[in-house]
Amino acid sequence: MNQISIQNISSKNFLRTINCPFYQILVFNGSAKFEINLIQYECSDSTILFLTPYQQFKWLENNESALYLIQFHGDYYCIEYHKNMISCNGILFNNIYEKPFFNINESYYDEIVNTIEKMENEIKNEIVNPFTDSIVKSYLQLILSISSKEKSKYLTDIKPNELPNKDLIYFQDLIEKYYKAERSMTFYAAEFSLSTDAFSKKVKKQFSKSPSQLINERVILEAKKLLHLTYKSIKEIAQELNFEDEFYFSRYFKKSVGVSPSSYRKNVGISIAAK
Repeated sequence: MNQISIQNISSKNFLRTINCPFYQILVFNGSAKFEINLIQYECSDSTILFLTPYQQFKWLENNESALYLIQFHGDYYCIEYHKNMISCNGILFNNIYEKPFFNINESYYDEIVNTIEKMENEIKNEIVNPFTDSIVKSYLQLILSISSKEKSKYLTDIKPNELPNKDLIYFQDLIEKYYKAERSMTFYAAEFSLSTDAFSKKVKKQFSKSPSQLINERVILEAKKLLHLTYKSIKEIAQELNFEDEFYFSRYFKKSVGVSPSSYRKNVGISIAAK
């Protein structure tokens, strides 16, 4: 059971940046300010937050808050392998265009907290209960299912004819199409016949991130995916992502993630889905 842990923890544990190879779910109540990959966020009320491996997280307030923390390794529960059961990848995790947290209503918040406490009790009783692993995974699936259902309510279907701002959807489409070949903000600004300053302000107002940050995050997201979901060599991944060589790719990756591609693969592992 060392690949999953449940903790009742103080926010003071996150006053220094946390960057670990586990998926993390944080559940808490009240106002909060925190930083994820150097982007600052604020929230209030009942909140549930989802972090992928090596997403950098830091609490920005000195006032102490109580949090429930679930940490699990991809080898313990692979969100890609279980995607047909629970579509949380791209909803809760790995969506660079949406905030990685949301407010959850009181009844679901209470249900999730109650489920976490049940998980904690099962883990404590592991020695006398041979079914602990299956039970805890079922509880984890329940939390992910509830969260995916509730988070989906916040996401707008991408239907260009119904959206009030088609340009922002077009920008996302451009990133998806060109992020491997074009990483310059100038290229994307030119597509809208805007200066880089005007374009940057428009994008940042919507996503709380600059165009360069979004492009970089999309490249890193794909790099993480290839490291975790394939057996491709780092050299092959660098070539696929259009880097000059594997050394430049490694420097680029480490600057954003905090660890090298080889360390990321070693600690996060290669998913069962890769087989």
